[in-house]
Amino acid sequence: MRNVGLQRIAMATAATVALAAPWSGREACAQHGGEHGGEHGAPPGGPPHFPGGPPHGPVPSHPVTVGPPRGGTVVPAPPPRQAPPARPPVPPGERPHVDRDARWVGHEGRHDEDERYRVGHPWPHGHFGGAIGKGHLYRLRGWDAPRHRFWFGNAYFLVAPDDIGYIDDWSWDSDDVVLYDDPDHPGWYLAYNTRLGTYAHVEYDGPVP
Repeated sequence: MRNVGLQRIAMATAATVALAAPWSGREACAQHGGEHGGEHGAPPGGPPHFPGGPPHGPVPSHPVTVGPPRGGTVVPAPPPRQAPPARPPVPPGERPHVDRDARWVGHEGRHDEDERYRVGHPWPHGHFGGAIGKGHLYRLRGWDAPRHRFWFGNAYFLVAPDDIGYIDDWSWDSDDVVLYDDPDHPGWYLAYNTRLGTYAHVEYDGPVP
Protein backbone atom coordinates (compact mmCIF):
# COMPACT_ATOMS: atom_id res chain seq x y z
CA MET A 1 0.00 0.00 0.00
CA ARG A 2 2.84 2.36 0.78
CA ASN A 3 4.33 1.84 -2.69
CA VAL A 4 0.98 2.62 -4.32
CA GLY A 5 0.74 5.86 -2.33
CA LEU A 6 4.22 6.92 -3.38
CA GLN A 7 3.44 6.20 -7.03
CA ARG A 8 0.32 8.38 -6.88
CA ILE A 9 2.28 11.25 -5.31
CA ALA A 10 4.97 10.97 -8.02
CA MET A 11 2.36 11.00 -10.82
CA ALA A 12 0.63 14.08 -9.34
CA THR A 13 3.94 15.91 -9.04
CA ALA A 14 4.86 15.16 -12.68
CA ALA A 15 1.49 16.43 -13.90
CA THR A 16 1.88 19.68 -11.95
CA VAL A 17 5.33 20.30 -13.45
CA ALA A 18 4.05 19.61 -16.98
CA LEU A 19 1.22 22.11 -16.57
CA ALA A 20 3.47 24.80 -15.08
CA ALA A 21 6.17 24.61 -17.79
CA PRO A 22 4.26 26.46 -20.55
CA TRP A 23 3.38 29.30 -18.15
CA SER A 24 7.00 29.65 -17.08
CA GLY A 25 7.99 29.99 -20.71
CA ARG A 26 5.38 32.67 -21.27
CA GLU A 27 6.56 34.64 -18.24
CA ALA A 28 10.15 34.56 -19.47
CA CYS A 29 9.04 35.66 -22.93
CA ALA A 30 7.10 38.58 -21.45
CA GLN A 31 10.09 39.71 -19.38
CA HIS A 32 12.19 39.97 -22.53
CA GLY A 33 9.67 41.96 -24.53
CA GLY A 34 7.77 39.12 -26.15
CA GLU A 35 8.68 37.35 -29.35
CA HIS A 36 9.53 40.55 -31.23
CA GLY A 37 11.19 42.55 -28.42
CA GLY A 38 14.39 44.44 -29.18
CA GLU A 39 14.37 47.84 -30.83
CA HIS A 40 10.84 47.52 -32.15
CA GLY A 41 9.09 46.69 -28.86
CA ALA A 42 5.98 48.81 -28.19
CA PRO A 43 3.69 49.77 -25.33
CA PRO A 44 0.49 47.66 -25.18
CA GLY A 45 -1.94 48.80 -27.86
CA GLY A 46 0.54 51.14 -29.52
CA PRO A 47 2.71 51.05 -32.63
CA PRO A 48 6.26 49.69 -32.68
CA HIS A 49 8.93 52.27 -32.01
CA PHE A 50 12.59 53.03 -32.60
CA PRO A 51 14.45 54.17 -29.44
CA GLY A 52 17.01 56.08 -31.50
CA GLY A 53 14.49 57.33 -34.07
CA PRO A 54 13.50 55.81 -37.44
CA PRO A 55 16.34 55.40 -39.95
CA HIS A 56 14.87 58.08 -42.21
CA GLY A 57 12.01 60.54 -42.56
CA PRO A 58 8.92 60.04 -44.74
CA VAL A 59 9.16 59.64 -48.48
CA PRO A 60 8.13 62.89 -50.21
CA SER A 61 4.97 62.98 -52.29
CA HIS A 62 5.15 63.61 -56.03
CA PRO A 63 3.58 67.01 -56.65
CA VAL A 64 1.66 67.71 -59.83
CA THR A 65 3.34 70.36 -61.99
CA VAL A 66 1.15 73.43 -62.32
CA GLY A 67 1.87 76.01 -65.00
CA PRO A 68 2.09 79.76 -64.29
CA PRO A 69 -1.13 81.81 -64.27
CA ARG A 70 -2.22 83.09 -67.65
CA GLY A 71 -3.07 86.65 -68.54
CA GLY A 72 -1.79 88.09 -65.27
CA THR A 73 -4.41 86.23 -63.23
CA VAL A 74 -3.84 86.66 -59.51
CA VAL A 75 -3.88 83.43 -57.57
CA PRO A 76 -5.93 83.96 -54.41
CA ALA A 77 -4.27 83.34 -51.07
CA PRO A 78 -5.38 80.23 -49.17
CA PRO A 79 -8.08 80.84 -46.57
CA PRO A 80 -6.88 81.55 -43.01
CA ARG A 81 -6.31 78.50 -40.87
CA GLN A 82 -8.82 77.79 -38.17
CA ALA A 83 -8.46 75.74 -35.03
CA PRO A 84 -9.92 72.25 -35.51
CA PRO A 85 -13.13 71.45 -33.63
CA ALA A 86 -12.88 69.46 -30.43
CA ARG A 87 -12.85 65.72 -31.02
CA PRO A 88 -12.66 62.62 -28.85
CA PRO A 89 -9.24 61.11 -28.09
CA VAL A 90 -7.72 59.20 -30.99
CA PRO A 91 -6.86 55.54 -30.17
CA PRO A 92 -3.07 54.97 -30.12
CA GLY A 93 -3.17 52.59 -33.08
CA GLU A 94 -4.91 55.19 -35.25
CA ARG A 95 -2.48 58.04 -34.61
CA PRO A 96 0.28 58.96 -37.06
CA HIS A 97 3.15 56.59 -36.32
CA VAL A 98 6.10 54.77 -37.84
CA ASP A 99 5.56 51.06 -38.47
CA ARG A 100 8.06 48.18 -38.27
CA ASP A 101 9.19 48.83 -41.84
CA ALA A 102 10.00 52.48 -41.01
CA ARG A 103 6.98 53.62 -43.02
CA TRP A 104 5.48 56.88 -41.76
CA VAL A 105 1.82 55.94 -41.44
CA GLY A 106 -0.35 59.03 -41.88
CA HIS A 107 2.11 60.67 -44.28
CA GLU A 108 1.30 58.59 -47.36
CA GLY A 109 -0.43 59.45 -50.60
CA ARG A 110 -0.76 63.05 -51.69
CA HIS A 111 0.29 64.53 -48.37
CA ASP A 112 1.72 67.50 -50.28
CA GLU A 113 -1.86 68.54 -51.05
CA ASP A 114 -2.91 68.64 -47.40
CA GLU A 115 -3.85 72.28 -46.86
CA ARG A 116 -3.72 71.91 -43.08
CA TYR A 117 0.05 72.14 -43.16
CA ARG A 118 0.52 74.90 -45.70
CA VAL A 119 1.97 78.10 -44.26
CA GLY A 120 2.21 81.45 -46.02
CA HIS A 121 5.64 82.31 -44.62
CA PRO A 122 7.69 79.20 -43.69
CA TRP A 123 10.40 79.41 -41.06
CA PRO A 124 9.30 82.70 -39.43
CA HIS A 125 11.90 82.12 -36.70
CA GLY A 126 14.47 80.49 -38.94
CA HIS A 127 15.53 76.85 -38.97
CA PHE A 128 16.27 74.87 -35.86
CA GLY A 129 20.03 74.95 -35.41
CA GLY A 130 20.46 71.55 -33.78
CA ALA A 131 21.06 68.19 -35.41
CA ILE A 132 18.06 66.21 -36.64
CA GLY A 133 17.47 62.64 -37.78
CA LYS A 134 18.19 59.23 -36.30
CA GLY A 135 20.35 59.21 -33.21
CA HIS A 136 19.74 62.86 -32.27
CA LEU A 137 17.43 62.66 -29.27
CA TYR A 138 16.10 65.62 -27.31
CA ARG A 139 14.57 65.30 -23.83
CA LEU A 140 11.32 67.26 -23.47
CA ARG A 141 11.39 69.85 -20.67
CA GLY A 142 7.93 71.37 -20.61
CA TRP A 143 4.57 72.11 -22.25
CA ASP A 144 3.00 75.55 -22.71
CA ALA A 145 -0.69 74.59 -23.06
CA PRO A 146 -2.13 78.03 -24.01
CA ARG A 147 0.34 78.34 -26.90
CA HIS A 148 0.37 74.63 -27.82
CA ARG A 149 4.14 74.46 -27.70
CA PHE A 150 6.84 72.45 -25.95
CA TRP A 151 10.50 73.05 -25.40
CA PHE A 152 13.78 71.29 -24.87
CA GLY A 153 17.23 72.75 -24.40
CA ASN A 154 16.89 76.32 -25.63
CA ALA A 155 14.29 75.77 -28.37
CA TYR A 156 10.51 76.17 -28.55
CA PHE A 157 8.32 74.20 -30.96
CA LEU A 158 4.68 74.83 -31.83
CA VAL A 159 2.46 71.80 -32.45
CA ALA A 160 0.20 71.97 -35.53
CA PRO A 161 -3.42 72.67 -34.48
CA ASP A 162 -4.67 69.52 -36.22
CA ASP A 163 -2.11 67.39 -34.38
CA ILE A 164 -3.00 68.41 -30.83
CA GLY A 165 -5.17 65.30 -30.46
CA TYR A 166 -2.15 63.08 -31.10
CA ILE A 167 0.05 64.27 -28.23
CA ASP A 168 -2.17 64.03 -25.16
CA ASP A 169 -0.16 61.02 -23.94
CA TRP A 170 3.29 62.62 -24.30
CA SER A 171 5.26 63.11 -21.07
CA TRP A 172 6.52 66.68 -21.21
CA ASP A 173 9.36 66.25 -18.75
CA SER A 174 10.74 62.83 -19.62
CA ASP A 175 9.97 61.73 -23.21
CA ASP A 176 12.64 61.89 -25.92
CA VAL A 177 11.87 63.15 -29.43
CA VAL A 178 13.78 63.00 -32.71
CA LEU A 179 13.15 65.64 -35.38
CA TYR A 180 12.85 65.06 -39.14
CA ASP A 181 12.13 67.43 -42.01
CA ASP A 182 8.64 67.31 -43.49
CA PRO A 183 9.51 66.78 -47.16
CA ASP A 184 6.13 68.04 -48.38
CA HIS A 185 5.50 71.18 -46.34
CA PRO A 186 8.28 73.74 -45.86
CA GLY A 187 8.24 75.17 -42.38
CA TRP A 188 7.34 71.98 -40.54
CA TYR A 189 9.34 69.33 -38.74
CA LEU A 190 8.06 65.93 -37.66
CA ALA A 191 8.68 65.26 -33.97
CA TYR A 192 8.91 61.50 -33.38
CA ASN A 193 8.27 60.30 -29.81
CA THR A 194 10.68 57.42 -29.15
CA ARG A 195 8.63 56.00 -26.27
CA LEU A 196 5.30 55.87 -28.09
CA GLY A 197 6.33 55.53 -31.73
CA THR A 198 3.97 58.35 -32.78
CA TYR A 199 4.78 61.72 -34.34
CA ALA A 200 3.35 65.21 -34.82
CA HIS A 201 3.96 68.20 -37.08
CA VAL A 202 5.84 70.93 -35.23
CA GLU A 203 7.20 74.36 -36.15
CA TYR A 204 10.34 75.91 -34.69
CA ASP A 205 9.23 78.86 -32.53
CA GLY A 206 12.56 80.39 -31.68
CA PRO A 207 14.98 80.15 -28.75
CA VAL A 208 14.02 79.96 -25.11
CA PRO A 209 14.95 83.29 -23.45
